[in-house]
Amino acid sequence: MYRILLTVFSILLGASVCSLQASRIKDLTHVEGARSNQLIGYGIVVGLAGDGDSQLSYTVQSVSNFLKRFGVVVDPETIQGDNLAAVMITAEIGAFARPGSRIDVTVSSIGDAESLNGGVLLQTPLVGADDVVYAVAQGQVAVGGFLEGVGGPGGATVQKNHPTVGIISNGAIVERRIAAHVVQQNRINLLLHHPDFTTAARVSHAINEIFPGISRAIDSASVSVNVPPNFRGQETNFIAAIGNLVADPDSAAKVVVNERTGTIVATADVRVSRVAISHGSITITIASDVDAVQPLPFSDGGFTAILPDTNVEVTEIQGGFEILDQYPTIEQLTNALNALGVTTREMMSIFQTLKQAGALQAELVIQ
Repeated sequence: MYRILLTVFSILLGASVCSLQASRIKDLTHVEGARSNQLIGYGIVVGLAGDGDSQLSYTVQSVSNFLKRFGVVVDPETIQGDNLAAVMITAEIGAFARPGSRIDVTVSSIGDAESLNGGVLLQTPLVGADDVVYAVAQGQVAVGGFLEGVGGPGGATVQKNHPTVGIISNGAIVERRIAAHVVQQNRINLLLHHPDFTTAARVSHAINEIFPGISRAIDSASVSVNVPPNFRGQETNFIAAIGNLVADPDSAAKVVVNERTGTIVATADVRVSRVAISHGSITITIASDVDAVQPLPFSDGGFTAILPDTNVEVTEIQGGFEILDQYPTIEQLTNALNALGVTTREMMSIFQTLKQAGALQAELVIQ
C-alpha cells in the first residue's frame, strides 16, 4: 500500500512540472463505463400569481389527478389555471451518483405560461430511458429573467432573458443508483473526446513510459490499459494516476467559418499551397436630392418649382494581386489578406475559393 501511494504521489509531482503545451490524459479522455444518463419527468409548478397557463385541459386535469392522491376530488372544469403551469423536468445523473445525493434539474414550461418566476415545483418522479424512477424532484424554481408590464397601459412589456425556463439547484434526490462498470477483466478503456490516431498513440505512449507495456491504442477513439498487479483492488488510485499523466494532443487541420456571426477559427496546422489571390471591389453610390427653383423677384406669373436631382457616383478600389508562395501557414496567409484590406466576410469567400481550388490543405466547415 505504501509503495502504491508513493507511486501515485511521484506521478502527480512529475505531472506538475511537465510542459505547458501538453494536456492531462483526464482532460483528453474519459473512462468507458463512467457515463452520465438523462432523466425526464412531467410535473406541475404552482404559485405563479397569474402568470401560469390559461385554461389548458391537460394542466387542470393534471392538478385534479394530483389532488386525488390526497383524497380531494375536484372537477377539472372548476380549476383556474392562472397560478399553475405544466412543465417538463430534465436532469442528468452522474455515473457514480448514490441514493441520497442531489442533482440539479431544469424546469421548462410546455403550455402558455408567461413566466415561472416564483413558482414551486410539486414532487415529480424522474425516469430514465427504461421508464425506471431514478430521482424525485421538488422545490422552488429559480428563473434568471423576468417579464413585466403584461396587461399594462398600451400593452408595453419588458422581458429579460427567458422567464419560462428555470432551474432548481440540487432540486432532485437520487433514489436509485445506475451501475457503472469501468473495469472489465482488469482492463480499463479510455475514450478520447476528439478521436485522433496520433493523440491515441501519444496517450498510450505516455502511460507506457510510467507503466511499461500495459497500454495500447486500439483505434483513433480508444486506448486499452491493463491494471498492473500492484494496483489490483486499487483501481481508483490507478485511474487517478494515469489521468494526471500528460500527452500532446493532435488534431486535423480544420478551418471553421460561421457565416452568421462572421467568425473564423482555424487550427495551427493549416497549410496553404502556392496560390495567387486578387482582391478588389467597385462601390456604386446613388443619391437623390430635391432642388427648389424660385421665380425672379417681382416677376409676373412665376411660381416655385420642385425639381428632383439624382447623382450617381462609381468608386473603384484599387485591386491587389499577390502570389502567396511564401505563406505556408494560416497565420501568414491571414496576415497577407489583412495587408490587402480584406474584410472578414470577404475572407470567408476567399477561404471557400481556396478550398475549391485545392490550395487550402485543411477541412473547411461552413456553419
